[in-house]
Amino acid sequence: MTEMEKYLASTYTIDSAEPSIKKKAAELTKGLQTDIVKAKAVFYFVRDHIKYNPYGGIAPLEEYKASATLKRGEGYCVQKAVLLAALARAAGIPSRLGFVNVRNHLLSKEILDGLRGDNVMKYHGYALLHINGKWLKATPSFDIALCREHKFIPVEFDGTQDAIFHRYNQEGKLHMEYVQHHGIYDEVPWDEILASRDWLRKDK
Repeated sequence: MTEMEKYLASTYTIDSAEPSIKKKAAELTKGLQTDIVKAKAVFYFVRDHIKYNPYGGIAPLEEYKASATLKRGEGYCVQKAVLLAALARAAGIPSRLGFVNVRNHLLSKEILDGLRGDNVMKYHGYALLHINGKWLKATPSFDIALCREHKFIPVEFDGTQDAIFHRYNQEGKLHMEYVQHHGIYDEVPWDEILASRDWLRKDK
């Protein structure tokens, strides 16, 4: 298997060979001729039709499978990135996953309390799509309804450049900072993610 073939292969979580994923990818890209327009179609489906759920990360690994997220209709950043990667692979676009720590300055009190006052979101996941010879970052986390409600600037993807979180919100308030890059993966780095959340399994 070549390096690029690896990024088209179905895996446990990026289960692009699952019938539901293949069917949805075919539906979304029907009649589309270029990887750019296909990538945009799958990106906006995942961004806006899969609701962002900030609590989705506390789940067993099987809930990270793209087919499971598609069926649920919601997920948090990693789950949505996995679904985007799977739909892209099913559409013939090589994909992989990237993971970073981000500092979210606009977390709700409820979420911040759950994180013990730490506004660093560990192992935020995004997808990378290979289009016209370039790897492009694509962050489908926040759906458009959520952005409108909380005055976030939506992440837009045009298939030619990176699509990542905006530093400020619509009101000019500091929103997202990228603070630590963990690397690029062809599958969810489950053990690393679990290790980063050891505190979830400990008493306060």
